[in-house]
Amino acid sequence: MTQKGMQKSYMCKDIRESCGLFGIFGVSDVAPLIYQGLFALQHRGQEGAGIVVSNGKKIRSAKGLGLVNDVFSKKSFDSLKGHIGIGHVRYSTTGTTRIQNVQPLVAECADGIWAIAHNGNIVNAKSLRRMYQESGSIFQTSSDSEVLVHILADPMYRRRPRRVERALEEMRGAFSFLLMTRDSMMAARDPFGFRPLSIGKYEDSYVIASETCAMAQIGATFIREIDPGELVTVNSSGLHSSTFSEKKDHFAQCIFEHIYFAHPDSNLFGRNVHSVRYQYGRQLAMEYPVDADIIIAIPDSGNSAALGFSQCSEIPLDFGFIRNHYVGRTFIMPEAQERRHWVDMKLAVLPEVVKGKRVVAIDDSIVRGNTSANRIKYLRKAGAKEVHVRISCPPIKYPCYYGIDFPTKKELIATQKTTEEIRDMLGADSLGFISLEGLLTPFENQKDFCTACFTGNYPVEIKSAQGKRTLERYST
Repeated sequence: MTQKGMQKSYMCKDIRESCGLFGIFGVSDVAPLIYQGLFALQHRGQEGAGIVVSNGKKIRSAKGLGLVNDVFSKKSFDSLKGHIGIGHVRYSTTGTTRIQNVQPLVAECADGIWAIAHNGNIVNAKSLRRMYQESGSIFQTSSDSEVLVHILADPMYRRRPRRVERALEEMRGAFSFLLMTRDSMMAARDPFGFRPLSIGKYEDSYVIASETCAMAQIGATFIREIDPGELVTVNSSGLHSSTFSEKKDHFAQCIFEHIYFAHPDSNLFGRNVHSVRYQYGRQLAMEYPVDADIIIAIPDSGNSAALGFSQCSEIPLDFGFIRNHYVGRTFIMPEAQERRHWVDMKLAVLPEVVKGKRVVAIDDSIVRGNTSANRIKYLRKAGAKEVHVRISCPPIKYPCYYGIDFPTKKELIATQKTTEEIRDMLGADSLGFISLEGLLTPFENQKDFCTACFTGNYPVEIKSAQGKRTLERYST
């Protein structure tokens, strides 16, 4: 494909963001702390990172492609002086990586500069984008996040009270937002609470983060999760809370955050991630018992479940795979070819552990199947006598439209094959997926979780629906 063709095909796509957010208000020099927070959230995005700060008068930003440690340097911090700041690590679920899409996005409106960082996927972004383009607006990125900039800049919203709440009310889908002006920081979660976002305290300052592990990284104290449909504003007069949506009968917190995405030492949706995964392992041992010699984890997201399976089954846990920690998370790499290239470098088998053994391998999920098949092949080559696979989530049969990278049915092996057919394709002696009931067992509020990727029951309609107020504006 020519460069022109590549650009054309790229520009017609909207990028969905599932990323990491971190912000602080009230520290004399926020940039180094935001750097630490983003470093702790690196597992949520490896394509790019950005930091925007304000000293109350000027807003400055630095961003780049790559890992946090590669993007920022001492020179970056020298130019990022301020007491307010927000940061972002990026993982896109569609589209091509380019610097323009790295967040936070910074835009100048009639009333000043806004910075915006987003985690999730706005399902009505295309229709809102098209509407603003037809009225003359120019977009600088292909990210769905930029839609919010144009709504905030719209005179219809800018001149009315509760401006930000009215703008957020137009959004449909999954979103956690961090916004910053010259003198304030704001944070919001969508009405269904798909993506995590929490408030903490660092000395006398407020911290906002996607996960509590980032707060712990800088020594901040967790206060609470931001409620679905809540907008939190932090300024010189303190922290203020408002709502932009009526409370839902139930929420739709993403269960895949607990299965894979979040860090084990984080607490989100009311539970510690490690403890939930540990319970998944015990549940798997009860649902799919097996005679075996050792349990091994597929590191790192299979570690907690493997421990739970081992302790429940009383089969010894050992290290069958050693992870190369200089290779990132292959699941969140944007291109299939890139995933296949790196997955072979990510894990090394220990033949001394698996040779002649009946092995149970515990993993968090099977999406496309290629990665799992390769790992079983490596175990066989290393001399494993039997390989039994246990998965701590149900078969993924439906695309995710809320920010996780299962975009089409044709990429999902469980849509095309039965469990037995998947087992045969993988080359495993047995295969067991945790049941949906078992997946929800650790939670009291089971109806508050989105399980659409397993059931096809989508909590938010996917069609590109316009927001009510915007429709009213353009129909008069």
